[in-house]
Amino acid sequence: MAILGRPNAGKSTLLNQLLGTKLAIVASKPQTTRTAIQGVLTLPEAQIAFIDTPGIHKSTTLLNRRMMHEVRAAADAPDVALFVIDVLAPFSEEDAEAVDLAKKIHAPVIAVINKIDWLDKKPKILDVIEKYRPLHEFAAYVPVSGKTGDGLDALLKEIVQRLPVGKALFPPDYLTDQPQRFLAAEVIREKVLHHTAKEVPHAVAVVIDSWEEADPKGLLRISATIYVERDGQKAILIGAGGAMLKKIGTLARLELQKLMDRKIFLQTFVKVRGGWREDPSFLGAVDWKTE
Repeated sequence: MAILGRPNAGKSTLLNQLLGTKLAIVASKPQTTRTAIQGVLTLPEAQIAFIDTPGIHKSTTLLNRRMMHEVRAAADAPDVALFVIDVLAPFSEEDAEAVDLAKKIHAPVIAVINKIDWLDKKPKILDVIEKYRPLHEFAAYVPVSGKTGDGLDALLKEIVQRLPVGKALFPPDYLTDQPQRFLAAEVIREKVLHHTAKEVPHAVAVVIDSWEEADPKGLLRISATIYVERDGQKAILIGAGGAMLKKIGTLARLELQKLMDRKIFLQTFVKVRGGWREDPSFLGAVDWKTE
């Protein structure tokens, strides 16, 4: 199951709601998701492996091009795909161009009209459908709220009836292929996205430098470096007297303790690495999918 759509359509929020747990970070900034994230939902009647992807956008940096490569790889051969639409966003040329990717998928594509919890009248949903209907023959149109969960039962029904019959690919308790290091780095980055503005969020990369644990349920010591591109961004992240960095570290630590059900000691540092988004060696070293 590939989850596709424009930036800020609510793909990651939808994935988290479907799984019943937080797997993908969520922020109001576009291009929050930078890599494809697998999340597996096992139901009594089916097992669904979702692949959340970065938003479909024009590539302006090497990082952006890598993000779009992740999108195209996920859209290459899914059994079913979800094309998530923000019901609140004005229809644009970029939306029409994003549908072009859905047209290339040789599998049913379900249009998911998201964020209906913000609507005060349902005719808006019909207006959105009429905008998209001439662009592609979607398998179904399903209004949902990724935030509240409204409409997800209907969406799952539409998905399951289109899945191929076969054996489950994963154990019943399997959730994701992403290592805990990836999740930790993403949670730290999410806190940066929530508490900084302007150019800082897009200029941030988080690298886990060390991961020390005495036993699976004992104290976990994590050391992480937050990379930015300019000295001014570093100053914003650290804040007066280190207040901002302390706030980000504390919030990240509390959330990670909840997610991992264990005590965590988290150290965070900020370093400047100019132009890292165009640096192949740095992007190659920041492999979000490996331990």
